[in-house]
Amino acid sequence: MTEPRLLRRLRWRVEAGLVRALFAAVRTLGLRRASDLGGWAGRTLGPKLPVSRVAEVNLRLAFPERDAAWRGATIRAMWDNLGRVAGELPFLPALMDDPGAVTVEGAEEFDAIARAGRPAIVFSGHFANWEILTPTAARRAPTAVVYRAIGNPLIDALVAALRQAAIGGGTGMMQPKGTAGARETLAHLRRGGVVGMLMDQKMNDGIEARLFGVPAMTAPALAHLALRFRCPVFPTRALRLGPARYRVVVEPPLPLPDTGDRHTDIAALTQAVNDTLERWIRDRPAEWLWLHRRFDKALYR
Repeated sequence: MTEPRLLRRLRWRVEAGLVRALFAAVRTLGLRRASDLGGWAGRTLGPKLPVSRVAEVNLRLAFPERDAAWRGATIRAMWDNLGRVAGELPFLPALMDDPGAVTVEGAEEFDAIARAGRPAIVFSGHFANWEILTPTAARRAPTAVVYRAIGNPLIDALVAALRQAAIGGGTGMMQPKGTAGARETLAHLRRGGVVGMLMDQKMNDGIEARLFGVPAMTAPALAHLALRFRCPVFPTRALRLGPARYRVVVEPPLPLPDTGDRHTDIAALTQAVNDTLERWIRDRPAEWLWLHRRFDKALYR
């Protein structure tokens, strides 16, 4: 049954009011204590939620050689990180303005391309606190980020305002997924801008690539854009160093395939993206968000 429009709008207002009140309460704690409280709540409550079964299945698929105790510890650590992300979100602008909160490593080539006004693509995944990646990039180059909008538009606007404030004096645009967002992404690259993408979630109508040796439907948009513009693709991830402390690592661009067969090249570049994500996950499994049904839905039954 479709929810009546008036009731839906009322629900949106109530939900947004609760989120604003929660953000205000969290801000009274200060950034460090909010991060610690979020971590405690995450690792205490998160493993008991039904969605943790998805993480259990994903870990079995990705690390079949590991035992149940290791999987349980990884799930608790993942929830600790996720709770800290939630606790740090209301402080995102202040976090980005703190010169000691985020250090950047390996961005020299990216900075040179940005200074030259050339287009580039930056991709990452839901690692550590992924919210710091957009403002980090936008403070160095005009950056447009494609994102999945929150179902409640009032909460989506609230979070978007935090993200925009975190960009500070930089230039950044948040583009929701969809036709309009795709058009603006193309225009932004034509203007010599940078486009950021999170590439670790399933896209049912994407193309098949492998992740941990398992077929995983993956969005091909990054490969289409990179090959169309022949622009560099920078793998970039955040590493958690402690409560509200991070290192952002910008890796050298991925090689762009050029076999003469566009479908082959798209498949090869998409697989290279998944291979990079897998390498990062193996390096720090507790910092990746294992709660997404990344593989075939039959595996989660």
